[in-house]
Amino acid sequence: MPERKPRKDAVRNRAAVFEAADTLFAECRSPEEVTMADIAAAAGVGKGTLFRAFGDRTGLIRALCAARLEPLRNAIEEGPAPLGPATPPIQRVPALLDAVLCFKLDNRHLALALETTGSDSPYRTEHYERWHSLLRDLLDGVPGVTDSGFAAHALLAATRADLVEYLAGEKGVPREELREQLAQFTAGVLGGSA
Repeated sequence: MPERKPRKDAVRNRAAVFEAADTLFAECRSPEEVTMADIAAAAGVGKGTLFRAFGDRTGLIRALCAARLEPLRNAIEEGPAPLGPATPPIQRVPALLDAVLCFKLDNRHLALALETTGSDSPYRTEHYERWHSLLRDLLDGVPGVTDSGFAAHALLAATRADLVEYLAGEKGVPREELREQLAQFTAGVLGGSA
């Protein structure tokens, strides 16, 4: 049986909801301030539409993040260097971490909201498991990295949304300085292989 296409109004509503949520998260002081009612009102749809489409606020945040991460995921799975699969792990690891950091810098409140949804720890979320597995597998291909599982956790901790918000938002560390600090930290973890 062929897959049914979503109705045009459903596609339009989803785009409006994502645009409204993007704007609200970008402009808020704290991600907790953004409610389903706020998003529905800004998107021009009823709250019921949001709950039917996404289940709850966590579902909406996860769907929005998945949509925003799609280009990065595609680059990792099939793209060219430096993120693509043909790139050696020693070059791919720093490129991947830089891309994650840039995503979180560009989407700070959305990333914060994602890392605090549905769990008492960002380490217990589905997206964290995916990033950790990918990074651990890449680190397995880097000579000299002895514990790829722990190294992956340590490297991902350097890109946590709360740390990014603290450094970029509260301390005002410039974007390029953060990227350089992460690159140096990654090189240190990779040791003489980098």
